[in-house]
Amino acid sequence: MNAHWVALAFAIATSIAGQILLKSGATGEGGFVTQLFRSHTVVGLGLYGGAALLYIVALRRIPMSVALPCTAFSYVIAVMVGHFAFGEALGAQKIAAVALISLGVVMLASA
Repeated sequence: MNAHWVALAFAIATSIAGQILLKSGATGEGGFVTQLFRSHTVVGLGLYGGAALLYIVALRRIPMSVALPCTAFSYVIAVMVGHFAFGEALGAQKIAAVALISLGVVMLASA
């Protein structure tokens, strides 16, 4: 695995971490402005910025038609984190969607 694929993997992981922190920052009392300045939200937004920089590195050698669909793997992780960390429902339809996304990502990454 070359450095550009590693950068893409870290971009996806960093984006997921940012999403988790944004969700965590969205819980609790207060309005939007209060939520915006919570430490989880601020760090989550910073991680999104870092993910974008890593994605740019990945795009130097990986075709966008492959790299962008690979980021869909974050949807798979988001469903799992939503279920296990935030108690969100995980039914048959979501499981089937996750399977289809995973299959598509594998097919594109191996093309």
